[in-house]
Amino acid sequence: MNLLPKRSKEFGSVDYWEKFFQQRGKKAFEWYGTYLELCGVLHKYIKPRERVVLDKGTLDAVLTDEEEKTLQQVDRMLAEVGRVLQVGGRYLCISLAQAHILKKAVGHFSREGWMVRVHQVASSQDQVLEAESRFSLPVFAFVMTKFRPVPGSALQIFELCAQEQGKPVRLESAERLAEAVRERQQYAWLCSQLRRKAGLGSVSLDLCSGDTGEPRYTLHVVDSPAVKPSRDNHFAIFIIPQGRETEWLFGMEEGRKQLAASAGFRRLVTVALHRGQQYDGMDSVQAELSSRVMELAPAAMPPQQQVPFLSVGGDIGVRTVQHQDCSPLSGDYVIEDVQGDDRRYFRRLIFLSNRNVVQSEARLLKDVSHRAQKKRKKDKKKQRPADTPEDLPPAPGQSVDKSYLCCEHHKAMIAGLALLRNPELLLETPLALLVVGLGGGSLPLFVHDHFPKSCVDAVEIDPSMLEVATRWFGFAQSERMKVHIADGLDYITSLAGGEARPLYDVIMFDVDSKDPTLGMSCPPPAFVDQPFLQKVKSILTHEGVFILNLVCRDLALKDSVLAGLKAAFPVLYVRRIEGEVNEILFCQLHPGQKLATPELLEMAQALERTLRRPGRGWDDTYVLSDMLKTVKIV
Repeated sequence: MNLLPKRSKEFGSVDYWEKFFQQRGKKAFEWYGTYLELCGVLHKYIKPRERVVLDKGTLDAVLTDEEEKTLQQVDRMLAEVGRVLQVGGRYLCISLAQAHILKKAVGHFSREGWMVRVHQVASSQDQVLEAESRFSLPVFAFVMTKFRPVPGSALQIFELCAQEQGKPVRLESAERLAEAVRERQQYAWLCSQLRRKAGLGSVSLDLCSGDTGEPRYTLHVVDSPAVKPSRDNHFAIFIIPQGRETEWLFGMEEGRKQLAASAGFRRLVTVALHRGQQYDGMDSVQAELSSRVMELAPAAMPPQQQVPFLSVGGDIGVRTVQHQDCSPLSGDYVIEDVQGDDRRYFRRLIFLSNRNVVQSEARLLKDVSHRAQKKRKKDKKKQRPADTPEDLPPAPGQSVDKSYLCCEHHKAMIAGLALLRNPELLLETPLALLVVGLGGGSLPLFVHDHFPKSCVDAVEIDPSMLEVATRWFGFAQSERMKVHIADGLDYITSLAGGEARPLYDVIMFDVDSKDPTLGMSCPPPAFVDQPFLQKVKSILTHEGVFILNLVCRDLALKDSVLAGLKAAFPVLYVRRIEGEVNEILFCQLHPGQKLATPELLEMAQALERTLRRPGRGWDDTYVLSDMLKTVKIV
């Protein structure tokens, strides 16, 4: 029997209530929960000897709309609450906190100078399922505490408490409080939808710290209907090791689908841990998440089912933030060391405006950051004095393995050097190279170190990035490698228009766009405009190669870019980076330079044989020819 009205306004109708009690008969019906469901919050704010005004659903029933007559009636009701309460007394109102009700209650009591707190009523899993048969919204308690009026004071206190034992979070305004309540209502609605059915599409949400309100965990819910159901494979949680949330398997929707299918669960929730938050280990994370993630469980899961927590290597990984700063051009960024799946440590540059994308990455020679972290914890326990010089780890840049390229698109760009004629002679002949976009400096540094006759010009618009590359990624300028702080567009335009125009054997674009609204994040669209491409052509040698890192999710825009490049450069190869959006484009000036795949591989192998000579410091895991096997000719 459905006892709920079709419209909220019916709560104010005598006829509705007459029919309600006639239909209910002797069957119990508890609005917003039983005493057992509400006792936690009631005992928190009410003592046996106190005279407190307690309202369970009355405000919701009276405030059915925002018509003038209704608002005047509510004003009289709330004024009486204020009259009968002494200073320090509380008005405790159990409510669904619909927007118009929350606005009225918070507005009224904050103007009176009362302290306003909204407390979400926590429920067990069984209570949640029972409550869903009545309402789709969570239940809240308004806790309004009467303060003594202070003439001339504009102080207003707004707080939100998400759980019965949680610490209240102070919010700056009534609007922010309403927003926070709305977020929790949306979360409750989402959980109810996930319990009722699978296959809602891509679902993600943030769980925030109860103390600070800052995001602490990011959850993605992945359903795999194709997985055959059994008693033990309904639901699992996967904890992504810290620092690895940027990897394709964890950071992209298709990767997470593959992870869920390979794990063999019909619903998998991946959990990413946020930088700037403190975590004490897998057991602590599991205990913290257990009750919350159960709210995302599918309805088909048997009761009392144990939900497994999965991870890579059974731990939460290691992330050490080495440096954090703000660039006037690139915004906030961090330098962090993370542990990879092979237990090696990697240093990363992350722009916080796009925190799931690694801007630059380098492998560390040894686990300097991890040893330093363990040492700091040990010193703190022993209350040892500050590090002595011999205890300190190497300088940040000295710990970087400069011979190793972490980024797959950088490996492909280096493989493009095989397109130059006589690649086996590149170590013995001059090589002029222009790189637009410095980042951590690993790409120009690799060319500089492995090709002894090379002369590299690197162009970077953000001076902060030169400091980052030098201090944290082992980059250093030399007679053969110079950095020019300039806009790449202006720099190339200046070169193309100069009287003594230089010519480069190789030009590389690895520059990101600062505009997140575009469908192309690398390079900025101006770098592939036809007039600018003509300027690029004018500073490229006859047999040179122009190499471009393209990151474009807009298919129509990508087709336009490829058509523009093909118009400017008759020879165009495309190399898709597996598991990433990146595509590396190799452009050359003359049709006679076009090579079939077997010829490309042969040239790559010739260059590789040269680079693998003893004493060259070449990384044996990097196979140039592999980078060109899947190249397509446009």
